[in-house]
Amino acid sequence: MQEFLALDKYAISRVTTAVQLGFIAGTLLFAVFSIADRFSPSKIFFFSACMASITNLLIIWIRLDVNILLVLRFSTGFFLAGIYPVGMKIASDWYEKGLGTALGYLVGALVLGTAFPYLLKNRTFELEWKTVLYCSSFFAFLGGLLIFLSGDGPNRTRSTGFRARDIFKIFRSKKFRSASFGYFGHMWELYTFWGFIPLILQLYSFRNSYAMNIPLLSFIIIGAGCISCIAVGYWSKKIGSALTAFFSLGISGICCFLSSLMFSTPPGVFITFLMIWGLAVIADSPQFSTLVTKTASIDLRGTALTLVTSIGFAITVVSLFIIDRIFHSDSFLGKYNTFIILGAGPLIGLFSMIPLLRSNPKI
Repeated sequence: MQEFLALDKYAISRVTTAVQLGFIAGTLLFAVFSIADRFSPSKIFFFSACMASITNLLIIWIRLDVNILLVLRFSTGFFLAGIYPVGMKIASDWYEKGLGTALGYLVGALVLGTAFPYLLKNRTFELEWKTVLYCSSFFAFLGGLLIFLSGDGPNRTRSTGFRARDIFKIFRSKKFRSASFGYFGHMWELYTFWGFIPLILQLYSFRNSYAMNIPLLSFIIIGAGCISCIAVGYWSKKIGSALTAFFSLGISGICCFLSSLMFSTPPGVFITFLMIWGLAVIADSPQFSTLVTKTASIDLRGTALTLVTSIGFAITVVSLFIIDRIFHSDSFLGKYNTFIILGAGPLIGLFSMIPLLRSNPKI
């Protein structure tokens, strides 16, 4: 698609940012009107999945230019607001106990969905970009249909509606603030790392004259996070979600600070390093969602999840913009040192979680 529309070098960040901005707008709307707490989450999920599929397919069906592409990606992101945070709300309605494990499977599915287009574009059976969009749209619709048929969970509670003071009520809890700011630090790193994996591999390949199947490796590195989300979900049953998230965030933070050194290592070491980073960078995500759910007021769980997710994705927009501009500039850092900046997020997140760990390490 980049060649088809003659997109510039900032295409990755612009298109990804359009989706993120749409998601932010959608989640803010969902939070203000407490949609996930007032209406059937499974029906909201199905409707949103259908609309996201349609806006995805419109890229193929209408005459396209760069501006229309950005509008459609914004629209897709908007409707994703009714899928990801609402999906977590549905999980919390089904699982009072073992929520960390349940969300591990949910986020693991998200990871596979994120990685799936790279698999379809790998050299072994490279598909046209239009076919990739058809496939992803079909699976989005199918997922929405399955949730609709499953219905709402037995622990669902309805909210009477959103009041402005509810925001202060949500963030009044020290434990909730600790979990939320840990999540915000995690989000500074996550989507920027995912978005730049192909460029990281390309940069290594160019520097070391080493040929790579970049789409396939991108799929493996991102998709491996599905395994870590599920495995860490079970681990959280033993040591708690807070400690699990803390260790995972710490490992991914270390990877950020080591990233510049890895470009001069042998291919096997470099790919193994990216695999470890890919496993750690997302493993804490379901545990942070679990912590946000457990520390939020029960009648405002859906709103709390949506609001925190919205802020988290707003942070990804800033991160993507900054990293993209530094990566493509002649700054003193240089391309190989750019990703050290991602380590700021995990550092802030780790310090933010200390009060929560002190008060209840097994939460």
